[in-house]
Amino acid sequence: MNDSAVHDIFVIGGGINGCGIARDAAGRGYSVVLAEMKDLAAGTSSASTKLIHGGLRYLEHYEFRLVREALMEREVLWTMAPHVIWPMRFVLPFHKGGPRPAWLIRLGLFLYDHIGGRKLLPPTRTLDLTRDPAGGPLKPLFGKAFEYSDGWVDDARLVVLNARDASRRGADIRIGARVTSARRENGHWTIETRQGDAAPKSTVRARMLVNAAGPWVDSILVDVLGLNDTHNVRLVQGSHIVVRQKFADPRAYFFQNPDGRIIFAIPYQEEFTLIGTTDSDYRGDPGEVAISDEEIDYLCRSASDYFAAPVTREDIVWCYSGVRPLYDDGASKAQEATRDYVLKMEADGGKAPLLNVFGGKLTTYRRLAEHALEHIGEAIGPKGGSWTAGSHLPGGNFPVEGFDALVRALAERYPFLAPPHVRRMARLYGTDATAILADAKNPADLGRYFGGDLYEVEIRWLMREEWARHAEDVLWRRTKQGLHLSKEEARTLEDFMITVPRH
Repeated sequence: MNDSAVHDIFVIGGGINGCGIARDAAGRGYSVVLAEMKDLAAGTSSASTKLIHGGLRYLEHYEFRLVREALMEREVLWTMAPHVIWPMRFVLPFHKGGPRPAWLIRLGLFLYDHIGGRKLLPPTRTLDLTRDPAGGPLKPLFGKAFEYSDGWVDDARLVVLNARDASRRGADIRIGARVTSARRENGHWTIETRQGDAAPKSTVRARMLVNAAGPWVDSILVDVLGLNDTHNVRLVQGSHIVVRQKFADPRAYFFQNPDGRIIFAIPYQEEFTLIGTTDSDYRGDPGEVAISDEEIDYLCRSASDYFAAPVTREDIVWCYSGVRPLYDDGASKAQEATRDYVLKMEADGGKAPLLNVFGGKLTTYRRLAEHALEHIGEAIGPKGGSWTAGSHLPGGNFPVEGFDALVRALAERYPFLAPPHVRRMARLYGTDATAILADAKNPADLGRYFGGDLYEVEIRWLMREEWARHAEDVLWRRTKQGLHLSKEEARTLEDFMITVPRH
């Protein structure tokens, strides 16, 4: 299939950076096509620690610009999507002889509180862990802690919501479309994609190409564009374990390890605790990354150094692992490599321009997109100005501190739903929850039941509105109901989805 139109921008990659750029560009009036070879957020963007944070430890590496930009973004993003982003308090225990002295941590937190324009988030305070409930799950050697603010995000949903809004503003989002070639012809790009090995190729022409393929960004340059000896990113593996709930407190923990690295222990999906992340160089295929036995042992051991009740392999209910494509700045250790993003434009001699996106993180994706649009405007002409800071993502059009009121309104409208089900619908979909549940008066109105609290109306919505194609897309990215469904129930869901016509 050939697309006769010449679009303004073709974006490769359906992670947070690609979808953020597509949304911003479509909102300014550019015609945009985005191709993702697997599923939205199938790679790095669903394998994060799921934080909207300034990066407290980045201060040690003097990345003040990145930290300040990230801190400023916390409340901007919270306001944009208060259903999938919300504030969280972090408890940082310390003791004499720890890897960082208390005065240094306090200095870092002072900067953290004051360089990012914090308005709604509460400031740092000191805790006496012998009196504060946060000390309950910890070993008694931790008598003091600092408590500070950052944010939590449902990372995969943030990506999907950006793609939905981009589509709503005119972008053509193509899921399962692998880019097989891209070449410059007659002042524009000719890009070929294929939806599955047996499908015919589709050809798209665009004035500009944006390579936002994350861990595959160098692979695109070599395998698709035919460039040689390309090395721009350093692949760093980060792995996480999910265990049965270790503590009931809504706060998260920030643990410092003797080797200088840090891990988090975070309340997760109401019934679980998320522990991560590791930080090690990765040299394999990003599509085959998996947590190693060594990483599992490291996370269990590190968390057990702090918790009074040890974390063991038997506690683990799920693991996940991802590859972060950090810009290769030559750092000797993976944890010292810059977390900042780098944008590189190639448009010499009147050639059709190419923008390569290296690095980046969830917290700064919106600002990265704005900077990308500056380059795009210089290359193919500007359209519109910055607009996303005051916008809402789909379902997020309610007051930033109005989530509990939204839950109450849903519970009143759908009294037959169990409270955890109501809260989950509000968290995933915000004000769009009523579009999914519609005029349902009882569980029978929700259609076929698949396990957990998943019903047919939600599955059909995810397929129609959010490009879900397989059970995995639903269970581990659009929702986390994979934690509650059996393997047999997951197979039943996959069989059902195969029968539903694609939109």
